[in-house]
Amino acid sequence: MQTDMQALKQKVIETFQKLGGDIVVCGNAERFHDKRIFELMPEVKTVICAAFRILRGARRGIEEGTTYYQYTTMAVENMEEVVMPMPLLRACAVLEDAGFRALPQRRTPWIMNEKDKTNPEVDYAEIYRGKEAETMLDFEQCAVDAGLGERGLSGTVLTDEFGPCQRYVFLLTDAALPPDPVQTPHLCDRCGKCVTGCPGHAIAPDGTLDCWRCAVYYNGACGAKNPFLPANAFPDEPDRTAIIAGEAKISPERAREILDEIHFYPGMKHSYPASMCGRACDTECYIHLEEKGVLTRKFKTPFRIRPEWKLPSIWKD
Repeated sequence: MQTDMQALKQKVIETFQKLGGDIVVCGNAERFHDKRIFELMPEVKTVICAAFRILRGARRGIEEGTTYYQYTTMAVENMEEVVMPMPLLRACAVLEDAGFRALPQRRTPWIMNEKDKTNPEVDYAEIYRGKEAETMLDFEQCAVDAGLGERGLSGTVLTDEFGPCQRYVFLLTDAALPPDPVQTPHLCDRCGKCVTGCPGHAIAPDGTLDCWRCAVYYNGACGAKNPFLPANAFPDEPDRTAIIAGEAKISPERAREILDEIHFYPGMKHSYPASMCGRACDTECYIHLEEKGVLTRKFKTPFRIRPEWKLPSIWKD
């Protein structure tokens, strides 16, 4: 039976890989900290995690200050809506063909368990909040428990191959597949690059994320990193220069007001707003890991080949 389960696991892995999956791991359900897996499937025995790389080139435009649409279209929208769903469904079909149950789980960014938080990648006004909405997994914790990688200081999952640059899906099944080991943390040295890299100072030194502040600067409130921000931005805001410098005090209510004033690119087809920071926290983390030489995926040239791109300050009261 163990041989049969190993063969089935290999078939699931190959299905993901043939359709673009880069890393496929699985863990026995008992070791998962997020017990909501049992709410979703009481009989679950294995949780499979499949990770898909975020192309290094998708960050190139924001790194150079030349094109911003590509990050959101190619590293967020198409990943979530086009690239990952089909292999997830086909892997489920492999398990169903073997007579097992298979429950696909992808991120649903418009539904959140927490009533007081937001997801920077989507319009805050479109999020349905509250536990009564739906049972939503802690994707980062589940990825760690499946054996994908470790959590960095900011909470992002890091892998040996891609650092913080992947997105992932899960598959819950009642098939008892052989588990992979949980990764021993070894990548994050708590250097703080993710903290200092955020243009809006949304990450505290201990790694705590202010999601509302993150949303404001993910969407482009920082003048030094957004070439589309007009010189008269936020004209009616008394603290406009502090907002543009990333130094203003921003409550959730204040964040909503600022977000309502930020529109630089039309939204993506699936309603993802265009990112102006391109997850600068993850970019700085990736650069640091690459410079340390700890990533197994090597390139002929380093990601950052020129001094960090910034605009001079032109916003004055």
